[in-house]
This record gives sequence, structure tokens and C-alpha cells, in this order.
Amino acid sequence: MKLDEHPSCRPAAPTVFVGKNRRGNWIACEQTGLFGGLFVNRAQAFKYALRKNGHHPEAIIELSQEIELDISASQEGAGTRRVA
Repeated sequence: MKLDEHPSCRPAAPTVFVGKNRRGNWIACEQTGLFGGLFVNRAQAFKYALRKNGHHPEAIIELSQEIELDISASQEGAGTRRVA
């Protein structure tokens, strides 16, 4: 008999933000900048986000405001930046 872990014991799925940048391109980026990408359409951005976060749609947040993908060399500076 195999015992499953209680859901509260499993690590949380990474939160992924999805939205458009000022040029109209779609962005998908993990909250802390661990992974991210630039996409031509919304469907591809969501497909990427689902694959990278272990297929947890509840951990994907679509933003209505503009975001930018930060691809700086510094790990501390990586991630998304919301534009006001």
C-alpha cells in the first residue's frame, strides 16, 4: 500500500505572472525570476507557464497592467516588473 502525502505537505507550485508588455508581446515569468519568456500570443504564454509550474493553473496570475521581463545578469534583479 502506497501512502500519499497530504496536500499541505507538498511544496507550493511556483507563481507565474502572465501579461503583456508595452509592445503588446505576451510575457510569462515566475514571481522571483527563476524562469520566464516572451511569447507571440496568450495561449503560448499560458502553455509555457503551466508546463514550468507543474500544471497548476491556480498558481498562474494574469495581469491587466503592463509587465516587463527583466533579463538582467543579476539573479537578484531578475523577474517581472509591473509598469504603472
